[in-house]
Amino acid sequence: MTVLIKNVRLYGAGDPVDVLLADGEIREIGTDLGIVDTETVDGTGQILLPGFVDLHTHLREPGREDTETIESGSAAAALGGFTAVFAMANTSPVADTAVVTDHVWRRGQEVGLVDVHPVGAVTVGLAGKQLAEMGTMAAGEAGVRLFSDDGHCVYDPLIMRRALEYANSLGVLIAQHAEEPRLTGGAVAHEGPTAARLGLAGWPRAAEESIVARDALLARDAGARVHICHASTAGTVELVKWAKGQGISITAEVTPHHLLLDDSRLETYDAVNRVNPPLREAADADALRRALADGVIDCVATDHAPHAEQDKCCEFAAARPGMLGLETALSIIVQTMVEPGLLDWRGVARVMSENPARIAGLDDQGRPLAVGEPANLVLVEPDISWTVRAKELASISDNTPYEAMTLPARVTATFLRGRVTARDGKAVGKERR
Repeated sequence: MTVLIKNVRLYGAGDPVDVLLADGEIREIGTDLGIVDTETVDGTGQILLPGFVDLHTHLREPGREDTETIESGSAAAALGGFTAVFAMANTSPVADTAVVTDHVWRRGQEVGLVDVHPVGAVTVGLAGKQLAEMGTMAAGEAGVRLFSDDGHCVYDPLIMRRALEYANSLGVLIAQHAEEPRLTGGAVAHEGPTAARLGLAGWPRAAEESIVARDALLARDAGARVHICHASTAGTVELVKWAKGQGISITAEVTPHHLLLDDSRLETYDAVNRVNPPLREAADADALRRALADGVIDCVATDHAPHAEQDKCCEFAAARPGMLGLETALSIIVQTMVEPGLLDWRGVARVMSENPARIAGLDDQGRPLAVGEPANLVLVEPDISWTVRAKELASISDNTPYEAMTLPARVTATFLRGRVTARDGKAVGKERR
C-alpha cells in the first residue's frame, strides 16, 4: 500500500511538500508528486509530525474491560495522534508475569491501531515486597522495556535499589510513581488553602518530592536510569534539575492535566477532578510548563485513566483517581505550550514523540521526517477548534475533565508504518476494516 500526503508542512515550518509513504517508510518527499493508484490525503494547511508516544496509559485489559479495552484504548490513542503507547501494569491480573505482558502485546498487534507496549510490574502484585520476574518479561514476546508499579510507589528503598540494579543489568527502565504512602493516608486533594476550606484531606508536595530526591540518589549509586511519572510540583522540577546537574540519569514526564488545571477546580466537589497525584496550585502548573519548555521535564505522558461511572459519580473522597487523556493531549499542549509561545511545533515533536521514544528505547518511533525513516506519523490541523464531548470520544468511559471545553488544534490522520489508523475522527484498525 502507498499513501500520498499532499501539501503538508513538516514540523509546521517551511513550504508545503508532498510525502509519499510506501512499505512502512517515508519513500519520497518533494513537490507536485503525482503517483497513480495511491491513496491520497490532503494536508493543505496542516502540519506533519512524527507519531506521538505515550509512556503512561491505562488500558484496563485484562480485568476491567467494562471501563476500557485494548481495542477502545487503541482507538482513542490513534485518534489522539499516538502510534505507540505503554500500558501500565495495574490490571487484573497484574502484569507481573510474561503470560500477562505477552497477552497485552499480542492483543495490541491484533487490533493494529497503535503499538501497545505492556509495562511490567516492578514487584509481585504491586505489593512492594518482592521483585517481579523482570528478566522473564523482558525476554518474552513483548520484550518489556519499561517497569512500574504505577498507582503504587515502590516505597521500600532497598527494594527500589535492587530494582534499579536489576534493571540496569537488563537494560530496561524503572518508572516510579513518586508518593511516600505514609504522608498520603486518606489524602484526596493538594494540601493547601483550597483543600482546607473544602474539608478535603490534604496531600503534601513533600510526599512526591521526598521520593524523587531519594530515587535520584539511589539511581546515582546504582548507576541506573530512573524515570519519574506524572511530576506535579515545582519542587519536583527543582529536584530533577538538580539531579540532572549532578549527572544522574533521571527523566521525568508531565501530564496535560497538570499543565492546564489546578486545585481551584475542586470547588464543585466534582470527582472527575480527582487524580493521583492531585491537581496542585496554579504556581505548580506554571513551573511545570516552564520546565517542559526548558527541557528539565523531558516529555508529556497522558496518564489516561478510564473509570466506570459508578467509580466517579460519587462523593469526592470515595471516587477512583484518574482522567481520560489520549484524545485531548495534543490540544492541551497547544493551548498551554504552543499558543503562549513556550514551544513551537518542533518542540511539540520533541516532547510528545522524540523524547518519550528515546526514553523507552523505541528505535522505530520518534524518528526524523526524512526519506527512509519509519512512516509513524500524525497529521494535525492547527487552525481549528473543537468542543470536547465525552460521548463522542472513543474511550468506553466518560471521565474527561474537559467536557464542553473548546480546545485548539486537532489530529486529522494518524499513520502506523504507513497505514492509516485514524482519519477524520474515525479509527481504522485491522479489526475495523
